[in-house]
Amino acid sequence: MEQISASAVALTPESFARFAKFITRQLGIKMSEAKVPMLQSRLMRRLRELQIHSLEEYQDYLFDSPGGQAELIHFINAVTTNKTDFFREPQHFDYLVRQALPDLSRSSAGVSSQFKLWCAGCSSGEEPYTLAIVLSEYAKQHPGFQFSILATDISTKVLDHAQTGIYDESRIEPVPPALRRSYLLRSSDPSRCLVRVVPELRSKISFRRLNFMDADYGLRDIFDVIFFRNVMIYFDKETQESVVQKQCRNLRSGGYLFVGHSESLAGLDVPVAMSGPAVFRRR
Repeated sequence: MEQISASAVALTPESFARFAKFITRQLGIKMSEAKVPMLQSRLMRRLRELQIHSLEEYQDYLFDSPGGQAELIHFINAVTTNKTDFFREPQHFDYLVRQALPDLSRSSAGVSSQFKLWCAGCSSGEEPYTLAIVLSEYAKQHPGFQFSILATDISTKVLDHAQTGIYDESRIEPVPPALRRSYLLRSSDPSRCLVRVVPELRSKISFRRLNFMDADYGLRDIFDVIFFRNVMIYFDKETQESVVQKQCRNLRSGGYLFVGHSESLAGLDVPVAMSGPAVFRRR
């Protein structure tokens, strides 16, 4: 394919406005004009793969052609941001074990026969696998404790990666050495510098595609804990409130909601009360 010219991928204000409106409506993500360079660069690969020569042509393909519906998944994969790490914001995992789980066990209802956690916005899987490690360690100290994790994201690309449980060795630096030995397997080929999460841990997690903008998430389970961290920063206040309200439909009374340390529920009409730093409890 011939090289795409710089002018061909320069978004006009009108084209960016159309993309931005669509992204906000479909994904809830705020799109300021400062994101023009990001959007241009992320769509370049799709142009090459589809042999489309300009963003104007791509926009027509996405919105106005019979192939647009199938392209939507690839578009979403391209424009969503997926930053995550193992043991990111580690204070929350300590709070989960030292405060939330004991409190849930002492409550009148107690922890259900199987503790259920929802990792909402799981990206490439580092967070749900971290949670599975933490809960497995807790189970060693509390015989009979059983758990399952639902991990959801809108991006099929990161979900496919997460389901493999395979990561570059550089990604596991935050994992303490003792936990690496217990839960991560090194590749039989040292030159590949890869590790894989052990099957016992992978079996604890179910991965599913979910769009927070859907009116009904279609979840039957009621969760003891929801981790919804570092996702709301991409939403406006109205969307934040709507998403948290919908999540709380599946959060048990007295259950815990964890958000990112840089995020806040202040001013939102949602049925939770602060319980700790970036930790809330369902009223």
